[in-house]
Amino acid sequence: QVQLVESGGGLVQAGGSLRLSCAASGRTFSSSRVGWFRQAPGKEREFVAAISWSGGSTTYVDSAKGRFTVSRDNAKNTVYLQMNSLKPEDTAVYYCGTTWFLTSTRVADFGSWGQGTQVTVSS
Repeated sequence: QVQLVESGGGLVQAGGSLRLSCAASGRTFSSSRVGWFRQAPGKEREFVAAISWSGGSTTYVDSAKGRFTVSRDNAKNTVYLQMNSLKPEDTAVYYCGTTWFLTSTRVADFGSWGQGTQVTVSS
């Protein structure tokens, strides 16, 4: 059982940056993987980025490649999402979740969702 709490969202202008944090507590396992997802108004929750808790391997949605970087600090049990060159279409509530599947980017394969943090990018 893992509990996740997202933070770091806010209002930024297009081209700006934010760093989101996903703080984990409770039981964590080396085989787990943490993913960032986002949900814009009226849209389905979609995959953004993920990182393996132990090995640190990462994957990104195409629209995030070159702009977003997911990282982790195992000592702090925290996963980060550095978001640069933000665009209005990045506006969404950002969530983190965890999965035992090592390669999945599917929403349905993740759980232990946090409460989300709002990211708003103005034009």
